[in-house]
Amino acid sequence: MKWIFKGIGVLALIGLAVYLFGYGTMWLWNYTMPELFHLPMIDFYHALALLLLSKILFGGFRGRGHWGRGKMWKAKWEGMTPDEREQFKTKFAERCNRKWGRVEVKVERNE
Repeated sequence: MKWIFKGIGVLALIGLAVYLFGYGTMWLWNYTMPELFHLPMIDFYHALALLLLSKILFGGFRGRGHWGRGKMWKAKWEGMTPDEREQFKTKFAERCNRKWGRVEVKVERNE
């Protein structure tokens, strides 16, 4: 029974967030765009559509998957031998130094 109330609360928060973002987008559009660019005013549903379009074009729908990359690199690092780790560090340092215009490559060994 507790999870039902929690689900209703989450849905209410999502609905409130959608309403606030939509209303905020509508207000900002109607405040700036007609005056600056002589564009028409929009209503709430056009503001939501504009938010969705901007999410598709600029944000994508990656979800939380991009946070898992650190675990992938950690597993790869732990699977390397000490020699492979040194080689990786050296190559990484060379790439970074070339990118930022540095000439010297210094890699410290911690053994």
